[in-house]
Amino acid sequence: MTAQQRGIARCTTCGKLSRITTASQAQSWYCTRCAAPLSFRQPHSLQRSWAYTLAAAFLMIPANILPILTVISFGKGDPDTIMSGVVKLWQADLQAIAAIVFIASIAVPVIKLMIIIILILAVQLHLPLSKQQCTVLYRFIHFIGRWSMLDLFMISILVTLVHLGNIATVESGPAATAFAAVVVLTLFAANSFDPRLLWDLDND
Repeated sequence: MTAQQRGIARCTTCGKLSRITTASQAQSWYCTRCAAPLSFRQPHSLQRSWAYTLAAAFLMIPANILPILTVISFGKGDPDTIMSGVVKLWQADLQAIAAIVFIASIAVPVIKLMIIIILILAVQLHLPLSKQQCTVLYRFIHFIGRWSMLDLFMISILVTLVHLGNIATVESGPAATAFAAVVVLTLFAANSFDPRLLWDLDND
């Protein structure tokens, strides 16, 4: 038996459990501790998650085909996309940095979007996934999400530190803005998904 079946709702702001009687479910209820709205499930959770996920997937295109960084040394320099930057780092015997950039810039956003889509489809289409499997996937996207801004952090440090006048400069490209938007939108998509929807799945 779930908390919803017992008439118990958890405040998403402070975590306080409150009982909502069957006769009063049509009314608006608020937490007695923080006055936040109470509900058994977040309204329109899946719709908001879909909107943020699709927007992030669309912005992945300019984030990967437009230049993200240009290193100008002695007046010369070519813009690099994320993937061309990874290849150049690898060819320069900087395999560890190339692997970090690839994981943070390409692997993590793609994996995060795929898992969010799987979770949404598991709720909407009842995919053959158990509650435990979906819960592991949900916790995983929150774990890897904290590393999504790693490469933007590296770019901001480079742009700030490597500014040596006519000798060398580093300029960020339009893909950096698109990639930052992807990271923020995937965070919104993950936070908009109500994990309590997983409790309503039929598979154990």
